[in-house]
Amino acid sequence: MLFLLKLLIIVLAFISPEYEAAYVPPYSSVVVPITKHTDAVNPLYSVQIATYWENVQFIHENFLIDIDAPFSWHDCIVQWNIYPGSCPKDVRCVSPVSCEEYQCTEVRTTYPYQNPSCPPDTNSSTLPGWGCTCPVNVVDPVTRTCGQALLNYEYFFSMHTSNGRNMYDGIYSAYPNAACVPSSSFGSFPANVTGVVAFSTSRYALPEYLNEPLKKALSLCLPSSTSSRGVLFYGTGPYNLLPQSSVDLRSYLSYTPLLKHPNSFGYFIGVVSIVIKKRSIIVPTNTFTKLSTIDPYTTLRSDIYNSVIRRFSAVTKRIPPAKPIAPFGLCFNTSYNGTKVGLKVPDIDFSLQNGKKWTISTANSIKKITNDVSCLAFVDGGVTSEPAIVIGTFQFEDNFLLFDLENSTFGFSSSLLLKQTSCSNFNFTLTQQPLN
Repeated sequence: MLFLLKLLIIVLAFISPEYEAAYVPPYSSVVVPITKHTDAVNPLYSVQIATYWENVQFIHENFLIDIDAPFSWHDCIVQWNIYPGSCPKDVRCVSPVSCEEYQCTEVRTTYPYQNPSCPPDTNSSTLPGWGCTCPVNVVDPVTRTCGQALLNYEYFFSMHTSNGRNMYDGIYSAYPNAACVPSSSFGSFPANVTGVVAFSTSRYALPEYLNEPLKKALSLCLPSSTSSRGVLFYGTGPYNLLPQSSVDLRSYLSYTPLLKHPNSFGYFIGVVSIVIKKRSIIVPTNTFTKLSTIDPYTTLRSDIYNSVIRRFSAVTKRIPPAKPIAPFGLCFNTSYNGTKVGLKVPDIDFSLQNGKKWTISTANSIKKITNDVSCLAFVDGGVTSEPAIVIGTFQFEDNFLLFDLENSTFGFSSSLLLKQTSCSNFNFTLTQQPLN
């Protein structure tokens, strides 16, 4: 009964001018836990989102987080005449977008996947009794290979609401276009992950459908362990983690402008130099730095990478070296005469175009590979790598990142471990949403 009363108040807020002026939602964002997976080729991160209602309960699916994809896609089939019992058991059926509808043309002509393995879009796919469907290309974020999906309607994402400190029992739903791919498309994915959720700047990505009454702000806090959960917020702060639940994480943030790249819906910033122990490695002008939730480690174009390796080798020459283990080029021996040695190395600072710096401390620069070997978690991208710098997820872990889409700025905290907290410290205990 209480849930129905809350729902009635929310509905009245949107249909009545009187309520519209007075109603302020008790939540400031939606919130979902983030899970780290290590059972694929590279570490990946997913969110669990409710996607349909069946037998008086929400059914959830696990989606990889992709801040570059133009739209979301998952394991489902399109079916134009959906009625009870028409959909195969344990299969999600959704309505197709026709090749003649504007959404089909717009998606095909506005998203900039330039992948050599992708064939041209065609209208060759049909459904009996319906006509042509809308095949669109999708790129597997794990293998980078191209596949085909069918654009659909009647798809929804439902997430819990939050005041930044608690997760409420209230539900917020959005209805974006998405696309269906066959179950066989997920062989490279982690177990039980059957979709990709797009958090890019594309008008068909999920943020475009989450704006009322939420503000356009995406926050990511990736966990460093598979046994604990990180947190994703969409909406304004505050954002609070235990044990300092009174501290708004925004107080830890520095900001830099988000840059637009002509061939991507992803997020880019301007790095002007990489500083290691007071010496700067200049990054060529007009160089883009991409932020990625798919690439596992920061990748540098060869000229930049070689300079970083030379400098880092010089400032860590007292640490016994180890034979490099792919894909890394600089590794260290963490055992000395049979004794484990704690590895503490100088910070690496990304100096940004507006004078701010993003500090990469030891927790985000050194990757433990074996009991005896740890490596600098930066990778050589090759001489023609474009973008020249891609900051990967290992550098994101236990950092709080805020993509302010209204003001086109990027906020970053550097390691929360230095603040005696981590991305795994959000309180996901479900609490009752207050009535306004």
